[in-house]
Amino acid sequence: MSSADITSDTESQPVRPVSRAWTGRFTLLWFGFWLAWLVPVQLLLPNQLAALDSVHKVRDFAVINGLAGVVALIALPVCGALCDHTRSRFGRRRVWMAAGIVVFVVALALTGLQGSWGGVAVCWLVASLGFSMSSAGLTAAVADQVPENQRGKVSAAMFGPQAVGILVGLVVVTQLITGTITGYLLLAVVAVVCATPFVLRYRESAGNQPKLPLSVRTLTDSMWVSPRANPDFAWAFGGRLMVNFGNALSTTYLLYFFTDSLKLADPDNALLVATAIYLVFTLLATYLGGAASDRTGRRRIFVASASCLQAIAALLLVIWPSFTTAEIAAGFLGAGYGAFLSVDQALVIQVLPDAESRAKDLGIMNVGTNVPQSLAPLAAALVITVLGGYTVLFAVAGVATLIGAAMVYRVRSVR
Repeated sequence: MSSADITSDTESQPVRPVSRAWTGRFTLLWFGFWLAWLVPVQLLLPNQLAALDSVHKVRDFAVINGLAGVVALIALPVCGALCDHTRSRFGRRRVWMAAGIVVFVVALALTGLQGSWGGVAVCWLVASLGFSMSSAGLTAAVADQVPENQRGKVSAAMFGPQAVGILVGLVVVTQLITGTITGYLLLAVVAVVCATPFVLRYRESAGNQPKLPLSVRTLTDSMWVSPRANPDFAWAFGGRLMVNFGNALSTTYLLYFFTDSLKLADPDNALLVATAIYLVFTLLATYLGGAASDRTGRRRIFVASASCLQAIAALLLVIWPSFTTAEIAAGFLGAGYGAFLSVDQALVIQVLPDAESRAKDLGIMNVGTNVPQSLAPLAAALVITVLGGYTVLFAVAGVATLIGAAMVYRVRSVR
């Protein structure tokens, strides 16, 4: 580990650039994490639940993801606060990275072995807890060690692998692997292999130790960040929440949309094609958007424009619901979500209220990323079954994303 990767004792904000090796290991870790987290959501869980009870597959999938959202809602800020106050010879961030990985992959492997709805639910909730634990250390590591003029690029390194992980995972699971159990086990192994180099080589920033011990009262008090005292934090959180909610509404039920609404002969392959298109545009927008934002020093215009591109994708499916439209929408969605992910993360770090509570505050912010992905299936199921089907679903998704774009522009302290 070079000295360039470590912040000095006196710096509350990092100024030394992280190395390419640091960024490369960080990218590899997130490739494995996104593959292991999102492929089950997109394919393995829906297929597993359909095999267990095809009549109630939409309801079961929605409830499981809704419960996982509740777990993330609690675990993300709590694990962040605990991470901020952890004292150990291995540092505070790395302990939570490693512990979360272990919990996540064990629960992931066990999910594939379940033969009942309840068993799947319990294991997936534990997996959600593990993902939240690791996220506490990993996102705080960016705030601790990455200077402002690199945060767009490093955020791209975090979110760019998301689409690659989904595509690679879908290809492997649909084309090369037979059996749900094998699919889950393979994803667990890949997650461990990809995470190991970063976790082993990571070193705490100099002087990055908790200043005060954590009590129950300190923990509960820290869970509240006053919108009145920190309006930019509140607006950034609201924007992130709405954009991610709109994106999750648009994507979570794509497999069922292709199967039940468009009635495609091969919905699994259709999902693979749409994801491949999404991948190309996501990769381009994530890295180009992050680099352009770092170069210009502007964040809001990139985040708001990216949000509008996602709204266009959803509204296209409202007007012309077809697979051809879905392919076009995948391009808009990928471009919008890719640029949003990389630049929004950089924007969020700039509005954190206190350098001493970065992991906790980022945990609260990550609620706006993770919880919508878990709760959206529940909301989408209600829309699909009660309010009018997939057309209404995509309309709600587009409106939610536009609201998020408007909220981002209320942030005043970031250009």
